[in-house]
Amino acid sequence: MFLTLPAKKSIRTSPHFHTFSAMREQYMRTGEGFLLVYSMTSRSSFEEISTYYHQILRVKDRDQFPMVLVANKCDLEQEREITTAEGYAFAREIGCPFVETSAKQRVNVDEAFNDLVREIRRFNKELNPLPGSAPGHLASQPNDAVGKGCKCVVM
Repeated sequence: MFLTLPAKKSIRTSPHFHTFSAMREQYMRTGEGFLLVYSMTSRSSFEEISTYYHQILRVKDRDQFPMVLVANKCDLEQEREITTAEGYAFAREIGCPFVETSAKQRVNVDEAFNDLVREIRRFNKELNPLPGSAPGHLASQPNDAVGKGCKCVVM
């Protein structure tokens, strides 16, 4: 399913985050949402996600922030080290959507970004509800993303 409102995205990928800690925090400061990507064929990459998650919250000085947990390499099912259930369980624990993708075969890649845009919009609406809207009711603004970029960081 495609988003009905336009959204302009600025995407930064950071494959060497473990090496450049200062750069990682700079990306975190400016990002409006984050794809927490791990390889489902690597237990260590899955375990690193928790570190990034907590670092984002610390840098943003928030208890929650727009993120989507992404298990990549679903095309390598025979090499899987992390089950789908483990991915969903961790996503529930940190309160974010979960999706399995294959960047190589373009499986669910658009869905991951669309989920992140939805999370960013939901977060922004909760921070800045429209005047006159009922508490807890998230009214939509048709032009809320037109002409504005949202910075997404892929970790």
